[in-house]
Amino acid sequence: MIKISNLSKDYGSVQVLRNISLSFTDGTSVAITGPSGSGKSTLLHVIGTLEKPNSGRVEINNTDPFTLSEPELARYRNSVIGFVFQDHHLLPQYSVLENVLVPTFAFTQQPDATQRAQEILRRVGLSHRISHRPGELSGGERQRVAIARALINQPSILLCDEPTGNLDNATSDTIADLLFELHRTEQNLLIVVTHNLELASRFQQHIQLTDGICSIDNNS
Repeated sequence: MIKISNLSKDYGSVQVLRNISLSFTDGTSVAITGPSGSGKSTLLHVIGTLEKPNSGRVEINNTDPFTLSEPELARYRNSVIGFVFQDHHLLPQYSVLENVLVPTFAFTQQPDATQRAQEILRRVGLSHRISHRPGELSGGERQRVAIARALINQPSILLCDEPTGNLDNATSDTIADLLFELHRTEQNLLIVVTHNLELASRFQQHIQLTDGICSIDNNS
């Protein structure tokens, strides 16, 4: 599903990613770990087409997304990739249901979008919170909403950047379990950046970044 060839990324004189080549297949779970500043989030952002590499190639389903025009790329990203960040980035003025539906408003809304949003919220255990606003939710509940929002368009790729980083241990475990459960049912490619090595050990593949260079472990 994803093939990365000789990927490098720098910001001026600072080289963040160095000649990285990786491939990921549909239905796989992948953890990316490494010390702060090692390039974890940058790699995730390049995979998610949020940042363009300086050199190398990224192919998603045999398409190089960086050859698309900006409108085409935005539409492609919206339909293929879901994002979950460390901070939930929910819109405080909207309800839980409305926040989950936000990605469906960017382009032509699917007629069953509301029904799917309600179903995902049921699966993440928030049916009883559907009309609440983010300020009325706990940290774990807000992250569940963010996960539901990321899945609303049925993306084939789910990218998570420290999704449990702001949560206590018990809530982190609950969110991790939820991600794996949804990964199994949605059959997406799940890629998670984390500092938690115990969590990383649960993934099929474990990529370790050090100074922008990667090594790969297979946990399964």
